[in-house]
Amino acid sequence: QVQLVESGGGLVQPGGSLSLSCTASGSVFSIYSMGWHRQAPGKQRELVARITSGGSTNYADDVKGRFTISRDSAKDTVYLQMNSLKPEDTAVYYCKMSVRTGAWQVSDFWGQGTQVTVSS
Repeated sequence: QVQLVESGGGLVQPGGSLSLSCTASGSVFSIYSMGWHRQAPGKQRELVARITSGGSTNYADDVKGRFTISRDSAKDTVYLQMNSLKPEDTAVYYCKMSVRTGAWQVSDFWGQGTQVTVSS
């Protein structure tokens, strides 16, 4: 069993910054990828950023240049630094990891979600 715990959400004014973190615990053999998804009211959940075990990254077009995903592999932790926040960034942000939990088992796990609200 693997658990992901997120932290760092909150309320910020437009143009401000927030940092999110997500840490995995449990039966983690290795992590293939880590990512952040978000879901705004009335919208589908979308990928925000992703980082692989090899260090390659992907970002949604509307966050490129503003958000940075990073990891601390030794701590099984992924971070999302969010700068120049816009009201349209308001959403619940979910951490997702693809985790090897055994020699032949890989599963996806989700964090509990953390609210990010960008408003003046």
